[in-house]
Amino acid sequence: MLALSFHCAIRQKHLDCDHLYKIDSTQWCFICILVIYVSANILSNEGHAMSLSANSDAVSYASVTGVKTAAETGDRIEWVKLSLAFLPLATPVSDAKVLTGRQKPLTEVAIIIAEIRSRDGFEGVGFSYSKRAGGQGIYAHAKEIADNLLGEDPNDIDKIYSKLLWAGASVGRSGMAVQAISPIDIALWDMKARRVGLPLAKLLGAHRDSVQCYNTSGGFLHTPLDQVLKNVALSRESGIGGIKLKVGQPNTAEDIRRLTAVREALGEDFPLMVDANQQWDRETAIRMGRKMEAFNLIWIEEPLDAYDVEGHAQLAAALDTPIATGEMLTSFREHEQLILGNASDFVQPDAPRVGGISPFLKIMDLAAKHGRKLAPHFAMEVHLHLAAAYPLEPWLEHFEWLNPLFNEQLELRDGRMWVSDRHGLGFTLSEQARKWTQLSCEFGKYAG
Repeated sequence: MLALSFHCAIRQKHLDCDHLYKIDSTQWCFICILVIYVSANILSNEGHAMSLSANSDAVSYASVTGVKTAAETGDRIEWVKLSLAFLPLATPVSDAKVLTGRQKPLTEVAIIIAEIRSRDGFEGVGFSYSKRAGGQGIYAHAKEIADNLLGEDPNDIDKIYSKLLWAGASVGRSGMAVQAISPIDIALWDMKARRVGLPLAKLLGAHRDSVQCYNTSGGFLHTPLDQVLKNVALSRESGIGGIKLKVGQPNTAEDIRRLTAVREALGEDFPLMVDANQQWDRETAIRMGRKMEAFNLIWIEEPLDAYDVEGHAQLAAALDTPIATGEMLTSFREHEQLILGNASDFVQPDAPRVGGISPFLKIMDLAAKHGRKLAPHFAMEVHLHLAAAYPLEPWLEHFEWLNPLFNEQLELRDGRMWVSDRHGLGFTLSEQARKWTQLSCEFGKYAG
């Protein structure tokens, strides 16, 4: 039918233009055969297309050959080592929790270390810690779940995290349950950054190459005031950017006396913070907070019990001095309550305590969305990279306690701690860390 119509059209055109050219019968036959052939192919293809659209079962796709999937080519975890070391402190340390009789002086820090090696030869190191009780329990739980890492792609950090949570689901998703995952998660992030040849801060997307840094270790309550003042002077000479003084002892007048002396030594504008370590009730906190307004403090830290979200919110609303808290919380959900409850101006998550870098990043994201400032607690070796990736200007806490664990040290200059160009976290374990190790276990190919 199509050929006949086309023939008629051409014939009519020929008649209309007969005065221009002539087509004989042989040429007409050739044209008709050509039209019939083309029409048949068009109809055949249309019919094939219609059959495909009408019957999905008939659809087939060309197979791609010679291309492997990510699952086939991905790296695999082949070896895991866990260690429990005890780092002794030069002097027993006391904060307000000791002076109120709730704790004994701190004499050592338990360090739980994870070392991970992959099939492709990449390595990662991470750590968690506990002060006073808990170190043995964290290590024991990590040992129970660590074999779940073997055979996994070390790049699948979220998948691995979920797998480890489910492996220990009966003990919950906070506290020691996640603190046992922390060294593993941190080691995986360390490996991920080493794999691509970047400092972890750069892998995360750094907002800065250095972070303003304050010192805590020189201002504990066991330290006489004259020595505190010497420590303050030494810290400033070393390039520190701020000083934190411990308060919260039963004699509140003594807190004010020490604070007055330190502020006078530092001058009016040098950054100064105080930390009550959760030892005030609401009434004392508001009274002391008002007395401390005159000292131009960067923040008042942990004025109340860590889980008193409502009390912290009331205090934050009542005082001009910012409130900081969060170091004792051990999960994303707990920090979520703190942030959404407007309970502080500064959030102070601790990556080893909340379960590692993965949940810490979620806390950072939520805090940034709500305009909170960031001041991570302890573990500056990890937190420097995380703070460098925070959009708002953060503070980093300087503690030299963990220095002997590593062969490398951080650079403090001009009031700031600087991110090095070393890949990953930028640290390797020292021989001293090995000597302090009391327990260890290995899993996988190289276990011996």
